Amino acid sequence: MTIEIEREDDGRWLAEVPELPGVLAYGQTRQEAIDKVQALSLRVLADRLEHGELVPQMSGVLAPVP
Repeated sequence: MTIEIEREDDGRWLAEVPELPGVLAYGQTRQEAIDKVQALSLRVLADRLEHGELVPQMSGVLAPVP
């Protein structure tokens, strides 16, 4: 999975996982946004697995983002 990161005009960081629609998180720092979106991604994936739903390729969801 890919984490896309951008800085908003107000200085906050936004991280999102395009393969999981609606999975995005804001942070005051780049790392905070990444940490939050990784945690949210894992919760969403766990919920999908628990309910027998398909999940996208999971490689990289916990990998450090450069």
